[in-house]
Amino acid sequence: MTKEETKTSPHKELAEKIISNQIGAASPVVSPDGSQVAYVVTRVDYKANKYRSQVWLARTDGSEKPRPLTAGEKRDGNPSWSPDGTWLAFTSGRSEKKGETTLHVMPIGSSGEIRTIATMPDGIGSVRWSPDGQKIAFTSRTQDERYTKDDESSMSPRKIETFFTRLNGEDFVFDRPQHIYIVPSDGTAAPRNITPGEHEHSGPSWLTDSSGVVTSGALHETWDNDLANDLHIVKLDGQITTLTDQKGVYYAPSVSPDGARVAFVGSDDPLTSPQNDHVGVLEIKTKKRVWVSRALDRTFSPTSGAIAPIWRDEETLIAYAEDRGTAHVVQVDATGKTSPKWLTTGRRIVKSLNAIGGAENATVAFVASEVNQLTELFVLTKSGEKRLSNLSAFLIAESAPQTWEHFTVPCGSTYSGGPNEIDVWMMKPREFDSTKKYPMLLNVHGGPHTQYGETYFDEAQMQAAAGFVVVMSNPRGSSGREQAWGQAILGRKHPVAPGTGWGDADVKDVLAVLDGALAKYPFIDGNRVGMLGGSYGGYMATMLAGCHGERFKAICSERAVNNMLSEEWTSDIGTVFRVEHGPNHLEDEAEYVRMSPIRHVRNINVPMLIIHSENDLRCPINQAEELFMALRLLGKDVTFYRFPGETHELSRSGSPIHRVQRAEIILDFFTEKLAN
Repeated sequence: MTKEETKTSPHKELAEKIISNQIGAASPVVSPDGSQVAYVVTRVDYKANKYRSQVWLARTDGSEKPRPLTAGEKRDGNPSWSPDGTWLAFTSGRSEKKGETTLHVMPIGSSGEIRTIATMPDGIGSVRWSPDGQKIAFTSRTQDERYTKDDESSMSPRKIETFFTRLNGEDFVFDRPQHIYIVPSDGTAAPRNITPGEHEHSGPSWLTDSSGVVTSGALHETWDNDLANDLHIVKLDGQITTLTDQKGVYYAPSVSPDGARVAFVGSDDPLTSPQNDHVGVLEIKTKKRVWVSRALDRTFSPTSGAIAPIWRDEETLIAYAEDRGTAHVVQVDATGKTSPKWLTTGRRIVKSLNAIGGAENATVAFVASEVNQLTELFVLTKSGEKRLSNLSAFLIAESAPQTWEHFTVPCGSTYSGGPNEIDVWMMKPREFDSTKKYPMLLNVHGGPHTQYGETYFDEAQMQAAAGFVVVMSNPRGSSGREQAWGQAILGRKHPVAPGTGWGDADVKDVLAVLDGALAKYPFIDGNRVGMLGGSYGGYMATMLAGCHGERFKAICSERAVNNMLSEEWTSDIGTVFRVEHGPNHLEDEAEYVRMSPIRHVRNINVPMLIIHSENDLRCPINQAEELFMALRLLGKDVTFYRFPGETHELSRSGSPIHRVQRAEIILDFFTEKLAN
């Protein structure tokens, strides 16, 4: 996009206003006495083209206004309380060296200085105090010697021996694996790596005697091929005891208060995806494990990311799960004898949580968003629920966010695994006039095992503000429903749960949503319908363009999968495709060809906009290049924008300037193509 285009676009101001005013709460942690919550507030600094974040503190009784604990123009995060509640650890990007992260502790409730206790060259995460308060565990990537070179021309070549050598947003990872480090909480010694070697570890949870941690990691030789992931005890001297049997995917461990059990999230089948991941409990001594949340057929690994289950007491766990466009806090019986119980309700999505205390004095802190409200901080106690933050006020005053109207439509073909209905949401244009007809934008999410729903979504708000009716849905393959719903589009030859494959039931459901919206809302102009989606949604965009293009006046395919054959060869998670489709394409090339939208390229006659990031490793840039080349050779109406320096996450966490430019391009495209 040229400077001239940026200046003259009618939608630049709209996109800038909505994106630059975004601010939200994250990572809540409750103090040991339940009286305070530390959390992170992140905001967009559009002028500097950066994100800023600070650690804040709020009283759980709401008696005082929340206040920032850290200041500055860098990114602070990962707060963690000491066991006695007198210190708070946090991480920061204050270093001037790119990628370098520091770990700090600050006194709470007393005078004293912030101390820097660790400096790591490649990030810090999962900060956890030991129960005795003497040590802090954290994760960080361990770089090999080539990362000390200033000049790439002097680096040694990389010998590639495994899959997953590069990850989207991370680049090379096999020569900088994530390890567990231990550092004295007083900073008297340097951090010590207790999991050296080629394998990665994540999610440390301390043993109750502070002698080591329970971690998650794939340490067996075939880890990159069978996709199994295990739980391990890692003692401070580096001794490792594996607790599971390489037959499942187990992660996010959490040691019980009595030290005898580990709660975790996962599934027993590493070769089928998607699945509804559940909460499990493992006895450390016997290694016996039991799933305790399966009475609720919902995933406990929501779109916003799984958390380690929290032991409220010896009998009860706190977690969260999705439910048909929402996500809520759930109480889980640690024995599995009683069904999980929803602790929060309403039209919103909980995105993270933390808890402390037993049945009588439990305090649950969580952050949640509604469709017209950014992510805010809440607490739940025996007295009820209380909202502690008001971060959305400025955005609401500036841009007046719209709300959703929820409805359902029947599936586009037979479905017998649960209610035969698709959840759909419609948002009216901001300046709605019931006497007028409006163009419509049909959005399809990525994944496919993710969900749209009751949360603030800046793209929908921009589209509504620009004068479009916005429609979103969760067709088969989405999360938030019974497991059979997500698995309905598994491959036709999948050995465990064969489905229709991509491009069948899901396409029929999206078309059913379109038909349902047109029938229900007479103010939608059926002759001015646009469609857009990213990642798997981009796959759907290209597929609809080639197979049902006559239903649309314009389509935007973003960060898409267009050619299933080349995608499996080049994606950072290429070997994972077989767990969705069954065979890989070497075993069944014809099926991968059948599912590839690009095979229908000759039938595409609808104007198309292609958007892709040049550093996208999930759906590499060749996916866009192949589609653009084919359309150009055929003389079709196509526009292609490449974003330099961005990954698959452009629309969510790309540079603020690029996010505004992307939104501007999309709104300009549909405004032109869907004009009367």
